[in-house]
Amino acid sequence: MKKNIKLFRCAVFALFVMCINSCTKLDETVYSSFITDNFYNNKTEVLSAVLRPYTHTNAWISSSGQVGYWRVNELAGDQLAWPVKGVDGQDNGNWIRLHYHSWIPDDPNIVWDPWRLMYTGIGYCNDPIANIGKQDIAKMGISQAEKDGFIAELKLLRAFYYLKLMDLYGNIPIVTQVGEPLSPPTATRAEVFKFIEKEIKDNIDKVPVLSPGLRGRFSKAGAYAMLAELYLNAEKWTGTQRWDDCVAACDALITGSAGSQVASGMALDPNINTTFSNTNGQTSKEIIFSIAYQNPDFRGNFNSDFFHFNQKFIYDGTFNGNNGIVLIPGVYDKYKSTDLRKSNWLLIGAQFYLASPTQPVLGFREYTGQQLVFVDNIRKNKTGSLVSDMTQGEENSGVRFNKYKPGKQSDARYFSNDWSVYRLTSIYFAKAEALMRKNNGVATPAAVDLINTCKQRAFAPADWITEAYTPATLTLNELLDERGREFIFEGVRRTDLIRFDKFVNTAWWDHTPSNDKTKELFPIPLRQIAVNTKLTQNPGY
Repeated sequence: MKKNIKLFRCAVFALFVMCINSCTKLDETVYSSFITDNFYNNKTEVLSAVLRPYTHTNAWISSSGQVGYWRVNELAGDQLAWPVKGVDGQDNGNWIRLHYHSWIPDDPNIVWDPWRLMYTGIGYCNDPIANIGKQDIAKMGISQAEKDGFIAELKLLRAFYYLKLMDLYGNIPIVTQVGEPLSPPTATRAEVFKFIEKEIKDNIDKVPVLSPGLRGRFSKAGAYAMLAELYLNAEKWTGTQRWDDCVAACDALITGSAGSQVASGMALDPNINTTFSNTNGQTSKEIIFSIAYQNPDFRGNFNSDFFHFNQKFIYDGTFNGNNGIVLIPGVYDKYKSTDLRKSNWLLIGAQFYLASPTQPVLGFREYTGQQLVFVDNIRKNKTGSLVSDMTQGEENSGVRFNKYKPGKQSDARYFSNDWSVYRLTSIYFAKAEALMRKNNGVATPAAVDLINTCKQRAFAPADWITEAYTPATLTLNELLDERGREFIFEGVRRTDLIRFDKFVNTAWWDHTPSNDKTKELFPIPLRQIAVNTKLTQNPGY
């Protein structure tokens, strides 16, 4: 086990150096990314090829500083925004168009970048699937079981890519071989759904259960989590309900039969901060699949999207950020004052040095020389203006991200937070929702118990008495609100709003609903259609 973990870390570090340019300066070869045909001479090289797509996954599934799945799925929703703050945040109007749902088919960032990043990653999966498949096990120094397991793991990761592409774009081409065909045709969303489901089912029993040595990699647990997400959204994605299948996939994880990344077994983390701490890879019982980090070899880059220009002082760290993403005004008030998620995961008010608690952190733009005070509004407070929209921010505008805390620079695992993609709490919520949907939207006692078990961790015992849900108070609308409170910053909000039919017909701060159902999908990038005439544009574009 220790040898496996060490090999994993060494391979990830080596590959991180390789992927710095390939994950940030990609060309427009979308379907044919490859490593090499001459790279499988021993087990270390084979494992490196298997791990390569994971480093690329970091570029789009997490808050990584790139315009990938995470950014468009959050910034198009009703919780987070990246407003213009004085001279900062213009960024070609990207975040304004996301907030207003006014993207266009040739949008170079919002529409093209997630497509580019994810299809490039599919190429990184397809290449080792083919090469490992055709290589002799004796040459590679692995057993047949290991060979079959590596291929199955890569197919599960590829299915994950397709699941997220299907979520954003709907009707997409399916490519399983590097460069073949050169011009793949569009598959319908229902066809893509069937492909993903079959890939998961065909490979779920060929990979091991989750264990500490498989942290950050697809295992049986990750495969069940994918099935839960697939079936939870099946009615929206295909028109056919799959609630019973969703419950079954969730139960495989809730019972603990799919393993755990810690030796003590899979369970909900009793403390709401453990799942997101800088030691979560070693201590979190509930993480099912994550992007695994080990600073300084390979770390998350969430500071880029979230941190203020002087935020390193707040954490006694070394990283600042671009002063970008904040809570939409009013979201902060959706949390009760007694909700520990409000005080632990969100950052507001006057800021001080962690290393010197009476020393104020100072501003950098409008508030140079003055204390930095984060506020729950987006307007030019310094001039007394009450105008509040996406163009009117200052450097202190908005409640801030505090869910993933990097620790202090002196900590052994400073900024080594793994980015959780699937966690057991989301499985509890998925099962509860499936039970409610089966029951015509009415909460069953089992659904209430699932949500209460998760929510109770966010309240002190004395406060919980008045906060527990009942079948009467846990409506579908309340479930969506509670999902917002629990999964804020986790990259799921647009998908949730669409599933609850709230995405295009609901108003929120500085957002007027379009009532245009075509906006539930992003357009197929025009530049891709220009080079592949077999692609079909999504309706409405």
